[in-house]
Amino acid sequence: MKFFKHLHTVCKHRRQVRKNCFKAGLVWQGLTHDLSKFSLKEFVPGVKYYQGTRSPQARERELFGYSAAWLHHKGRNKHHFEYWTDVNAVGETVYVEMPPKYFAEMVCDRIAASKVYKGKNYTDSSPLEYFSSRKGKAAMNEKTSERLEYFLTLLAERGEKEMFRELKKFVKDGKKKNKNAPKA
Repeated sequence: MKFFKHLHTVCKHRRQVRKNCFKAGLVWQGLTHDLSKFSLKEFVPGVKYYQGTRSPQARERELFGYSAAWLHHKGRNKHHFEYWTDVNAVGETVYVEMPPKYFAEMVCDRIAASKVYKGKNYTDSSPLEYFSSRKGKAAMNEKTSERLEYFLTLLAERGEKEMFRELKKFVKDGKKKNKNAPKA
């Protein structure tokens, strides 16, 4: 039974992200979002630790102190800010600013996750509340964090239509600016 419930949750999440990405002008990213969740390294623990109200990775982390499924997932999906973490030549952790298209996908992902896990209790403030509750704990690039808070606040105060309009513009402007930026 957990197999089908987890599969349903993953598919429901991907559908919602796809809708959000389309609104932000990210068609390819919407179609390919989170495909690694169907790999054995992610899907099997997802079924095993399925709870329905939060990510199975949270339960795996509680049991073992880390989540192997999460390590696999964040290393393959550029829409997670953790992907954009590196260590410089002197061993210091560097938090790299996310490129606009991956940043926008992260916003779409966070909104979708809130909708899936909160269900009928979802409001446009839910993603901001979740972000705010973890803000001090997340090791994220400062500009990325400020930008995420801006868009989630826009969502909470003005709704999806206005937020997605600005997010789409942000992605479009980012394409113009980042033509010569290094590719990850």
